[in-house]
Amino acid sequence: MLISIISLLPEIFDSFTKYGIIKKAIKKKVLSINYINIRNFTKNNYHSIDDKPYGGGSSMVMKFDPIYRAISCAKENNNIKTKVIYLSPQGKKISQYDINRISRIKHIIVLCGRYKGIDERLLIKEVDEELSIGDYIISNGELAAMILIDAVCRILPNIIRYESLIDNSFYNGLLSYPQYTRPKIIKNMSVPPILLSGNHNKINKWRLKQSLGRTFLRRPDLLNKITLSDEQKKLLLEFKKENNLIHYE
Repeated sequence: MLISIISLLPEIFDSFTKYGIIKKAIKKKVLSINYINIRNFTKNNYHSIDDKPYGGGSSMVMKFDPIYRAISCAKENNNIKTKVIYLSPQGKKISQYDINRISRIKHIIVLCGRYKGIDERLLIKEVDEELSIGDYIISNGELAAMILIDAVCRILPNIIRYESLIDNSFYNGLLSYPQYTRPKIIKNMSVPPILLSGNHNKINKWRLKQSLGRTFLRRPDLLNKITLSDEQKKLLLEFKKENNLIHYE
């Protein structure tokens, strides 16, 4: 997978790519990252990439021309499927489904915004998808790009074991189950006995029940997006009864 990052400060990514799964993916040649500095595509003496917004208002707007030329450069000599993604608070909130979908694209161009955003005509002309990492504001698009790239990278082939991936929150539409490690007892709190039983069928069933219950308690909106099997419905009902979350006769 090739990721082209269009940024005002590509050096921000230096340490990001030197550690963890990003480093591993680059070393294994599963991932390649190309940095494109927007300032290199300006034609004024000050290399400015922003200007005052028409109609007045606070802050500045990133100009059309330098970003358009930067995107065109990223697309040069590239015959593979490419998608331009702009990260902004006005975009669709990213889900694990989106991450899975994006990971299958051979080349993504990630545009990192700043200030009040980019000229609207860029969105119309060049941007394929506008995405948001959440309903809050951060100081630059580079931080959002790191989150997107990390999420995509970890599900690329041969980076993280499949068994580890499917246990993660959101992978199957649910939050993950509670986790425990040694020692067995901490401050009078014990590990659930089922996890010490050695019966993996019962352990898996318990984990699924806890995953369903935790999703019900913390993110009930996620349950509305998936179709539960009969077994899952039964386990969720058991969880509710065990925790006095429903009234029944």
